[in-house]
Order: sequence, then C-alpha cells, then structure tokens
Amino acid sequence: MTLFTTQRTMVATAALAIALAASPASARKEITPYIEVDQTVAAQLKGGNEVLTYTTLAAGVDASVANARSEFQISYRYERNIAWDDPINENDIHSGLARGSYQVVPGLLTFEGGALATRARSDIRGSAPGILNPNSENITQVYSLYAGPTLSTQAGPLNVNAAYRLGYTKVESDERIALGAGQPLLDAYDDSITHLATASVGMGPGDLPFGWTIGGAYEREDTGQLDQRFESMGVRGDVTFPISPTVALVGGVGYEDIEISQRPALLDAGGVPILSGSGRFVTDKAAPRQIAYDMDGLYWDVGVSWRPSRRTDLEVRVGRRYGSMSYTGALSYQMNQNTALSIVAYDQVQTFGQQLNDNLSRLPTSFRPANGGLGSRYSGCTFGAGGEAAGGCLNGALGAINTAAYRSRGVSAALSGQHGLWSTGVGLGYEQRKYLAPAGTGFSVSGLKDETYYAQATLGRKLSSRSGVDANLYGSLYNPGIVGASNIFTTGAQAGYYHSFGRLSARASAGVDHYDNSVTPSEVNATAQVGLRYSF
Repeated sequence: MTLFTTQRTMVATAALAIALAASPASARKEITPYIEVDQTVAAQLKGGNEVLTYTTLAAGVDASVANARSEFQISYRYERNIAWDDPINENDIHSGLARGSYQVVPGLLTFEGGALATRARSDIRGSAPGILNPNSENITQVYSLYAGPTLSTQAGPLNVNAAYRLGYTKVESDERIALGAGQPLLDAYDDSITHLATASVGMGPGDLPFGWTIGGAYEREDTGQLDQRFESMGVRGDVTFPISPTVALVGGVGYEDIEISQRPALLDAGGVPILSGSGRFVTDKAAPRQIAYDMDGLYWDVGVSWRPSRRTDLEVRVGRRYGSMSYTGALSYQMNQNTALSIVAYDQVQTFGQQLNDNLSRLPTSFRPANGGLGSRYSGCTFGAGGEAAGGCLNGALGAINTAAYRSRGVSAALSGQHGLWSTGVGLGYEQRKYLAPAGTGFSVSGLKDETYYAQATLGRKLSSRSGVDANLYGSLYNPGIVGASNIFTTGAQAGYYHSFGRLSARASAGVDHYDNSVTPSEVNATAQVGLRYSF
C-alpha cells in the first residue's frame, strides 16, 4: 500500500475505534471483521473476445453500534486482484461507507459524520460499466468524508439552531481515456476541502398566527485542480402560514453572494494544456485568478407544506433564483414500519465535492451493506436497513467528475422495504448540470449541459437462517453535452446465492452487463464469481 492509502485505512480504523469506545457497555454492538478469497471469470460476449481469470484477496469489517444516544455503522473492504494468465491492473481497491451520529448533550448538541470510498466513472464521455473487472476503463477511486456538530436549543419561545461541517473529497490520479477526433481534454478532479456554517433563529406558529425563521449561511471550498475557489454567503427569512391542521403556505426571500474563480492551465507552445504525471492540468500559478461565476442579489420562493401525520412530510416550492425559475421539493413517507419512500427535487449552484458531501450526509445511519464482489460498491443507491429509512442514491453526484462548478437541477427517489423474508429497494433519478467556468483560451465547459438518467432495483430473500438469494437490476443513460461526444447507455443484471457454515460462508454470483454508444461497437460482458469468507 502507498502511504496515502495506509493513512486512509488508519483513519477509518480510528473512527471505528472511537465510536466503539464511546459507546456504553449497554449499546447494541455488532462487529464482524473478515478475510475473503474470490475466484472470477470475466468474458466479453460481444465487442471483443477478452477473457480474464483472476483471484481476489480481500479483508474488511462490517460493524454497527446503536443505543439511546448514538448510532453508527461502517462497511469497509480492501481488495487486491491477482492475475492467472492475462495481465491485469493490480491496484489497491477500497470500498466502504460509514455513517454515524452521537448526541454529545441529548436534545442540545449532536456530532455527525460520514465517509465514503468507492469507484466511479472518470470522464462522462467514456464507458460506464456496471460490473467491474481489474481492466475496466474510465474508472477511478473516489473518497469523501465530512464531520461536524449541530446545535439545537430553545431560548424562551425561540428555536435556535447552528451547525458546522468540514468536508474533504479526493479523486485518485486520472487515467485518460482514448478520445475521438476533435474531442477536447477536460480537467481532472484532484481534491477539495469544504467549510459550511449555518445558523438560524425562529418561532413556530402559536404565539403568532404564523411561524418565522431568519437564517444565514457561509460556505467555502478550495480545490486542488486549477486552484479553484468557491465562496458563498447569504441570509434569508421564511414564513409559515397554517391554513388547516395539516396544510400550510410557506415562502421565503433571501440575499446571496456567490463567487467562483480559478487560475488557467499552463499551456505549451502550441496552446495545449500541459498535463502532470497524474494526468491533471498543471496550474499556471503566475496567472491572475479568472472569474467563473459572480452573482449577488435577491431570490425568493413560495410553496405549500403538507404534514397529515408524523409519517408523511411533503413540501414543494417554486421561485426565482440564479437568474431563472427554480423548482424544489421533498417528500418523506413512512408507509409502515417496514417501508419508506423519499423523493427530493433540487436546484443548486455547487461543485462535485460539495454535492458528494451533501448526498453522503443524507444517507441513513443504518443501511444495508453492499453484497457480493461484482460491480462498484456504494456508487449507486444505498437503502435503509429494516425499511425504517428509504436511503438515497449517489448516481447523480458520481455521474460526472469535473473540477468546474455547475448548477445542478434534478430529482432523486428511493424506496426501501423489508417484508418478512423479503427485502426490496428501488432508486431512480435524473440530473442536469450546467457548467460554470471562465471562457479563457482553448476549450471551456462554460455553458455546457450534461444529463444523467439512472434506475436501480434490488431484491433479496432469505431461504433459511443461513442462506439466501439476491438480485440487482440497473440502467443508466449519460448525455455528455459535448459536440461530437456520444450518449452512453448501460444496462445490466446481477444475481447471487450465499450460504453460511458458521464463521465460514460461501457465495456464488453471476452477472451480465451491456454498454452502448453511437461511436464504438456495443459491448456485452458476462462475469461469474465464487468466493469464501471467514468471519472473526
């Protein structure tokens, strides 16, 4: 392992140790370290004749802690592939998800955090394989984490809230894909550090015939590639007018100031960006900063809120923001104790690091660990455990990795259920990004729009206390929005059977993946895997 990889592993292990140490003896704890060996055969059925046979050695841990004051879960796995005949890329592969919260002072101060390690597509013009093998192209390792406190208290009739969040996102060195004639180089994301602080004060309806809230926020992100800087600050006021016990009219007006800037790439004598050893643009440190986006002014929105019970919460708004009409909304519906639905419609100026941190923070603190070794773990939809939380999808955030800031508009939905021996999950969504970048020299993504469509369905059934089957269906469509670049369409299916013999368990999985665009021949790939795991 590299030093950086070792540090990441140490951080994850330390976080788990702190969470376990902080939990009282009465806490419900489940800690399962394991080692695993898998044997895989991957074959191209269409678009080539490559057949790969390789062995995977893996180690990981699945752990959770829950009590009255805290809830924490981590599912982490490290693996290394070993070739049999044909050469393969023998990279370190990390995948995992951690989410947790701890009530430092019950009802007053809570500390929350999350971490993600996964693999995602690097260039939106390249392939989007659903089942990965060591030689899969256009795939890079992504890491993201956040942590921070939240304060919520009462000062007489006033509700007082404040929060701070520190976030970090890292994308490993980029391996450039083969580009078609006339296709420009795009900058490759490196890393970013984000600070977000919010505060608000308000009153609910009661003493007054309406409720009100006044709040403010400040956010700053510093990105390694091209020395990009995102800075946003603003204040807004909101009012709530109840018109029945379950329905209220809502509205707000605010002022915000957003500035995004970066430095240009260093060019060679021919005007082509110079690349570093990791495949990224070399920043021209001597050049002045260029403005990618500079906006300040008022914005507003109005809408309706519907809360017929504690199990249902719906709010939709329409307004004007970022110079055009804006539509947002959210639905949280706990159908019963075993089924939950969540839908979010969003419209925001942000960056890849900010969006990934935000989506990570919305995942439940109790989730279903990813099963099997096929595909990329935690790069799609993650569903809540036991049907008590719907979960969420990272497909929109991971659909395109780009340094440039953008305005993202879309909708994401997740449904999770647990019915006796059956577990189900459905996730789908759509996202459009409009990129914000300086015009500069050469190619600029300024004004470019790309689109991501995605859908996923999972189904599992326990056959006995020791065995079960599961299946996963998925599909995605990516429109890069760049002239001459093709749409990318991917569909696939996976299925598996597992059986436990105590500490030793076995699993057999198989899957087929179809990839198509209008430039290169379509591909169909089949993968079969068998594996043994020993749990300590």
